[in-house]
Amino acid sequence: MFIASKIFWLVAQPLSFAFFSLLIGLLLTFARFRRTGGALGALGLLVLFTTLFTSTGSYLLQILEDRFPRPSPPRELSCIIVLGGAFENEVMAGRGGVEFNQAGDRFVETVRLARTYPAARVLVSGGDGSFSGAYEGDARASEAFFAAFGIGPERLIREEESRTTYENAANTKDLLTAHRLENCALVTSAFHMPRSVGLFRRLGIDVMPWPTDYRTSGKVRLGFDFTQPSLNAQLTTTAAREWIGLIGYYLAGRTPTVLPDPV
Repeated sequence: MFIASKIFWLVAQPLSFAFFSLLIGLLLTFARFRRTGGALGALGLLVLFTTLFTSTGSYLLQILEDRFPRPSPPRELSCIIVLGGAFENEVMAGRGGVEFNQAGDRFVETVRLARTYPAARVLVSGGDGSFSGAYEGDARASEAFFAAFGIGPERLIREEESRTTYENAANTKDLLTAHRLENCALVTSAFHMPRSVGLFRRLGIDVMPWPTDYRTSGKVRLGFDFTQPSLNAQLTTTAAREWIGLIGYYLAGRTPTVLPDPV
């Protein structure tokens, strides 16, 4: 299932979908299936234009980011759950040190919370999500990062096997039960929070959503945008992946609804 989802995403992401639509459309045109080839080519151009030159991706991402506002700080927390996906594990394997991708705010915010609530345990959920499985996952890689900020290994609970968000939730449930932990904050990217909360709720895990790593201003409107095609493509790709994940998990019965309610 994991490999199948990776292969599906290689084709389904917007720029890949546009490329294959144009390629197949061109081949069909040469094979004298001009009407079908033209339709596929037009579809590919439409997806490409929407991806590069409109605010569609930002708008769809903003809907997800607005779903769960950050709550007021509680008096106490017994644990802080942070989902992986923030470390550049392949780069770290070759160059050493600590390297983050855009989701690095997840761990920066976790450090801030851990220092605010010194009695809270920190549960890091994230294994190696690469095809090869040859790298450290975020749970293992994070230990040195936390130690640099005075958060010792005795406070950490590492979940090192998960490769997907569903596995994050399922494996975390077992660890929470084993350590008898409740009253937990869930830290992940704001756009990723709806899918994460849906999975945790389906498994009966009550968490306090603590979103971070915002990618939009909160004021995006649908329209044309010719100023930043590369950024538009990046945001559209992120939005498409998250919405496909939400719909896929709902159809598979892993979440109770496509967009979970904030309350």
